[in-house]
Amino acid sequence: MERATLPKRSTVRQQNRTKSVKNKKRQKRRRGFGWFFSRFMLAVLIVGTLGAGWFFLTPSGNEFRFLVADTLITTQHRHWAKYIIGQAELDRRVAEYNQRFESMGEEKDTHQIHIPAPQQTSAEGTVVKKPLVEIEEVSGSGYQGYVMTVNDPTKIRLGIPKARGRGEKVSSMVKRTGAIAGVNAGGFADPNWKGNGFKPIGIVISQGKLYYNGLGKNGSTQVVGIDKSGKMVAGHYSLKELNNMGIKEAVTFQPRIIVNGKGLIKNAKEGWGIAPRTAMGQRADGAILFVVIDGRQPTYSIGANLYDVQQILLKRGAVIAANLDGGSSTVLVKDNQIVNKPSSEYGERYLPTAFLVFEHPDEVNIPNIWAGLNPDDIDPGKKR
Repeated sequence: MERATLPKRSTVRQQNRTKSVKNKKRQKRRRGFGWFFSRFMLAVLIVGTLGAGWFFLTPSGNEFRFLVADTLITTQHRHWAKYIIGQAELDRRVAEYNQRFESMGEEKDTHQIHIPAPQQTSAEGTVVKKPLVEIEEVSGSGYQGYVMTVNDPTKIRLGIPKARGRGEKVSSMVKRTGAIAGVNAGGFADPNWKGNGFKPIGIVISQGKLYYNGLGKNGSTQVVGIDKSGKMVAGHYSLKELNNMGIKEAVTFQPRIIVNGKGLIKNAKEGWGIAPRTAMGQRADGAILFVVIDGRQPTYSIGANLYDVQQILLKRGAVIAANLDGGSSTVLVKDNQIVNKPSSEYGERYLPTAFLVFEHPDEVNIPNIWAGLNPDDIDPGKKR
């Protein structure tokens, strides 16, 4: 019978040392992860505290905080702004903007237009027909967009949906009516930002007739439009005044941002946040300028404030200008193609109105789909 061979003492000591080293390494790894995690959380806490201090306690932080709040106010998530500036400040700020926008529409507009012949002379002295519509790209700090120039303002008509119950996409209006181009126009009742686009805000005037009146018999409102001579009209007017002025195409929206050749927004702080924008202006030669700015797309274009839009228009000679419905409604269509990049996650929105450009506008038939309807009976959220 053989005896069991016992391990040598040196071998046992070596094994014990190996186990000890392995245990120390495991403990070190555990301590290493715990140390890293605790230091990481401490760093996050410090950075968060410093960031909150800057955000709420410094002039530059407060400026950025209100910019974020103003931007949220222009979106479907307006209520989120209360977590940044508080509910009381949110209510005060919205009321302040509304009051300021109303006051911006009060100054009497005295601009006159001198519509030139639809032609221009080249450097060689030959007469060249001026294009009815011209489009150029514009860009600035954080935004990309377009300016569409319509050289004859009398070629513009207000498009509306083809059927009751829902608005219509601008691209559809352009294709259906044979328009050259189109831009979104007035606002509409939009419950939870999921409205059907059929109930306009305020009034709609098309071809010199009051198509929709959500104000009542003796109401007044901020309008953006064109009279029968091609002169742009923007500001606060009563229905009687609009009728006496011979307004041909108009919608309700605000604010007016340029009047009598001067900008009404002093700086970016008064620009009402950053968002997709649509605006309309006019030069002294009668040409209409539509500004379309994309937004809410960080890798492409965040958006612009109203001061940015105002400056774009002033630079191009606008003597009067006003804001139109923007946000996810912002769209520019030319030759049946969407030129810009609308921000809506659902694609191009259904809208109640659009400014359309025609070669022969007097041949266009735009029937009144709101005729006989009571505005109070229209459900802006009902799907057909």
